[in-house]
Amino acid sequence: MEIEWVQVTKGRTELGSQNRSILFGGIGPRHMVAIDYEFQISRNPVSKEDAEYLLSSGKIELASESEWHLAFDNGLIEGSDEIELLADRSRGDYWGKYVDGRSMLADDWVMMISKKWNSGSAITHLIPSGAIEPDFVRLVRRESQSFSESQRLPLIRDTTKIIREEVVIAIVLGIIPSFLWAHFNATPGYIETGWPGLVLGGAVLGLLTGLFWRPKTTSYRIGRNCGKVKANK
Repeated sequence: MEIEWVQVTKGRTELGSQNRSILFGGIGPRHMVAIDYEFQISRNPVSKEDAEYLLSSGKIELASESEWHLAFDNGLIEGSDEIELLADRSRGDYWGKYVDGRSMLADDWVMMISKKWNSGSAITHLIPSGAIEPDFVRLVRRESQSFSESQRLPLIRDTTKIIREEVVIAIVLGIIPSFLWAHFNATPGYIETGWPGLVLGGAVLGLLTGLFWRPKTTSYRIGRNCGKVKANK
């Protein structure tokens, strides 16, 4: 099979999601990647069978998700209805990821990252460890590359901040409305005797709002002058 290669110049791209709701959220955190090397990427997904020999040569590799996004942003790659496998292996998030273009290869990974095409657009598609791999891959060949060991996302999320948010949401959207409902609709004395149930029910109601909405998570950019990873507050 003859592969059509397209040239990708160095540049910056963003990937990931700030939305952490259950139904509408994506892999987080949202972050910028700065790729300081040029590379060539296959314009179209390549079948796994055709790619096997090329990959065994060591000169061609699976594209990283960062390389894929930079090429996609520049309109250089295409797809139809394929699911194409990339090189990244994740725990289900991007925490600890290097932001210089290399693949994310978490030691304790549980998900393979792929892209699912539909009508000329593509979405991130997570494939659990041990599942059947897609029939297509995206290939890349790099002319040169330089990686910095220091430029990476924080290793873990700010769990303290998330817990504070969840407590406030439970109180404001769950517990307070439950007591207001009881004040106007329940029988006299119900609040005094039934307050534990109101607290529990309100907390559950607050948690259920996570299906549809949660505050945006922190995103990360790379400073133009210093080149350091910075949080967008």
